[in-house]
Amino acid sequence: MDITYRLEQKRRVLGDFPGPKSLELAARRAASVAKGVASSVPVYVADADGGVIHDVDGNSFIDLGSGIAVTTVGASDAAVVGAVKEQVEHFTHTCFMVSPYEGYVAVAEKLNRLTPGEHEKRTVLFNSGAEAVENAVKIARVATGRDAVVAFDHAYHGRTNLTMGLTAKAMPYKHGFGPFAGEIYRAPMSYPFREENPQITGKEAAERAILLIQKQIGADQVAAIIIEPIQGEGGFIVPADGFLPRIAEFAKENGIVFIADEVQSGFCRTGEWFAVQHEGVVPDLITTAKGIAGGMPLSAVTGRAELLDAVHGGGLGGTYGGNPVACAAALAAIETMDSQDLRGRAREIEATVKRRLGALRDELGADSIVGDLRGRGAMLAIEFVKKGSATTTKEPDADATKKIAEYCLKEGVIILTCGTYGNVIRLLPPLVISDELLADGLDVLEAAIRANS
Repeated sequence: MDITYRLEQKRRVLGDFPGPKSLELAARRAASVAKGVASSVPVYVADADGGVIHDVDGNSFIDLGSGIAVTTVGASDAAVVGAVKEQVEHFTHTCFMVSPYEGYVAVAEKLNRLTPGEHEKRTVLFNSGAEAVENAVKIARVATGRDAVVAFDHAYHGRTNLTMGLTAKAMPYKHGFGPFAGEIYRAPMSYPFREENPQITGKEAAERAILLIQKQIGADQVAAIIIEPIQGEGGFIVPADGFLPRIAEFAKENGIVFIADEVQSGFCRTGEWFAVQHEGVVPDLITTAKGIAGGMPLSAVTGRAELLDAVHGGGLGGTYGGNPVACAAALAAIETMDSQDLRGRAREIEATVKRRLGALRDELGADSIVGDLRGRGAMLAIEFVKKGSATTTKEPDADATKKIAEYCLKEGVIILTCGTYGNVIRLLPPLVISDELLADGLDVLEAAIRANS
């Protein structure tokens, strides 16, 4: 890639950390910020660019998390910065529901063109992924006149009341926050590594879910089926080939709105604009956020015109939804993704990571803690199990996973954990990361895995 970085793209750990300035900020935080807001990294950011994050004490970390798949184009992409500066010089807000502006319309036009399918589309903009998901469900219920919504095991869809109901994992997302919204049902997911029958195909796994829907809910009662094409917080689970197409086909056969939650997997992250494109699936509605706007808060629901237009005037919206500054950032970020071919870059990252970590898995052998290596593009995961259980019980090893993440941080590499069992490391590097920086980060990760195997 031909990218000029603003900051030097090198890992640098000066000494013990958190350093004194981060510790001072942590003390201020403890006295002012709610304890319910947790951070996985105990250092405070001063600057970020490309694939590095600089903290307030002068350390430089390799960023393999991208703010949870947000800073796809880097945390200070020049085009995004320029677009934001230009927009704030004119106006920061008017509320599109009061005084509309071109930026909102331009983002909607762009999403209507980029998302899968040649049908006529409409888009509505919001602030967060959870807002997008919640509104997609609202749209589906109005359009179908039905109430039931089906989500899947290991799903994560957000932290609002409705989206917590859709989310599968209790701690920390749901614990103590109920009761949740009603008419939400859960179906079994295709999880190839943990299937009781390892020979089950994607289509057979889909039929298993469909049978549950038919018997326990009734297809004619279902407004929407919502699924992450690659599950995020649940462990970067890639369903077996054929699972998504059959679920989408079943939805179409029964007048059910098929919602693809691409909040984490969208915008070049998996090597395509959207993850559903790997199997040619065309959703009725698609929810997006995270990578959409280079770090600015923006989300969207895009889909079939007849579905979105079924909602009465004033039924969709929000004070900040489609903020003009965020819209300017989104247009610039999407242009960067296109001009720098970040879809292709994601596929290059996948090839590099899978080659390196696949070789490590082979070296450590079948009895190691490396249970599974999976993912698409630059949305990749390693699932860790108790040593010796990878081919038998596959007992999750959350302790080893935590220790590996801690080892990496001490060496100047930020990685994120996830998974229903807390035993998955997910790799989400900015797609603009250099080959040299990625290689250095993988060196550290490999050393961490060896040290804990």
